[in-house]
Amino acid sequence: MQQPMTSPRPEPKVVDLPFTLKDVREAIPPHCFESSAIRSLAYFFWDIFVVSVLYAIANYLDSWFFWPIFWVMQGTMFWALFVIGHDCGHGSFSRYKWLNNLVGHLSHTAILVPFHGWRISHRTHHKNTGNIDTDESWYPITESKYNQMSWLEKFARFKLVLFLYPIYLFKRSPGRKGSHFHPDSDLFRPSEKWDVLTSTIWCTSMIALLGFLTYQFGFIWLLKYYLGPYIVFVIWLDLVTFLHHSDPDVPWYRGKDWYFLKGALSTVDHDYGFINDIHHNIGTHVAHHIFLTMPHYHLKTATEAIKPILGEHYRKSDHSIMEAFTRGYNNCYVVPDEGGKVYYEPREI
Repeated sequence: MQQPMTSPRPEPKVVDLPFTLKDVREAIPPHCFESSAIRSLAYFFWDIFVVSVLYAIANYLDSWFFWPIFWVMQGTMFWALFVIGHDCGHGSFSRYKWLNNLVGHLSHTAILVPFHGWRISHRTHHKNTGNIDTDESWYPITESKYNQMSWLEKFARFKLVLFLYPIYLFKRSPGRKGSHFHPDSDLFRPSEKWDVLTSTIWCTSMIALLGFLTYQFGFIWLLKYYLGPYIVFVIWLDLVTFLHHSDPDVPWYRGKDWYFLKGALSTVDHDYGFINDIHHNIGTHVAHHIFLTMPHYHLKTATEAIKPILGEHYRKSDHSIMEAFTRGYNNCYVVPDEGGKVYYEPREI
């Protein structure tokens, strides 16, 4: 058996939180729970405008000196669009289900994310955050499971963490079966079959459009206008979601020692500098996990309101994004097979 790179910490004591969900909610100004369709649409159309301007500039310059810059900028905007669709999936975009579904599909289909398939699996993640056995994404691998994995599985899971999202959409995470595109996956209820099929058809149509345009203009066109930004988008998505839930100081729970609020607090806020406003403050993640239907534009206010209640249970990284990623990348590999409250431990592949 491979040994930890550092000495394991003593088994942590499991205790209940000294506050309730009701306590946390009452600390937040009531307006933070209200969404505005007009305000949300303004963010959506602004993102579309910026995406259009960037495409126009790239097309006008058509220079290999500019294309890599364009990929980074446009890929970041693809990520911003994903966050808009993320709000739609939570119902925090507006009070209108039809509008949430429409904007969710428009935002996600363009970046090849099946809106309903993702929305439903993300619902599972939020209901089970911090639960080793039932969380949906970025949950820990146990020691015994790790020792059963092949070298290739370990390499893909722990070394290619910034490129895994497309694979996750097709195969889910290790130990989970099904696909976000297939209505018969155990992710979905029978009543959700047509929602899943609808989103799969939207994505299939997008792939067909990209295929037609590639046939017309060639692979280099696809690389310049779509693949480059898409890869940057995938890196953004995997980076941010990894940082939310992969930190050596964040506990994970199992069995009776887990409950919703305790699990929701097993996440970390991060400061992305000037990117915060571009990707709609998605780094303000603790408040979002407690109250998932809260619009993104109220999260900063809500966070300040709940800090005094949460106290030491509120987590915000003091590290830069690169430092935080390196800490998680080097230390977040496995958790012990037993224990109601456990932490990540490092391993060598």
